[in-house]
Amino acid sequence: MAKMHVEVVSTEQQIYSGEAEFLVAPAQEGEIGIYPRHVPLLTRIKPGLLRLTVPGSKEEVLVAVSGGMMEVQPDHITVLADTAIRGEDLDEARAAEAKRTAEDALKHAASDQDTAKAQAALASAIAQLKALEYLRKRVH
Repeated sequence: MAKMHVEVVSTEQQIYSGEAEFLVAPAQEGEIGIYPRHVPLLTRIKPGLLRLTVPGSKEEVLVAVSGGMMEVQPDHITVLADTAIRGEDLDEARAAEAKRTAEDALKHAASDQDTAKAQAALASAIAQLKALEYLRKRVH
């Protein structure tokens, strides 16, 4: 099967760099599936889960993203995420607590900057919880 190179980068670090046969991303208008040789595309992504089908592996590579941009070229995809966490690094208790903290911060935000920070933290926590929910459904 054909392959494409995928780079997933957050503002803090490179999360994934490697080959993939298929990628599913939470685009602004809904989930989008990308195969190699896809027509060039630039789209916003919303909080959710990137799922990559990797050559030689039965398991998908999962990455929770809180939003960002995705550029698709026929043989290369670049995802620039605000925040991103690999599936194996997710912790449900920590994500739930982060969501509660962000919701509280949003209620008590005193400035536009505080509101923006709280919204970003909330989006990240929601993306992590969505990823964990997907993992639970896949196991059962």
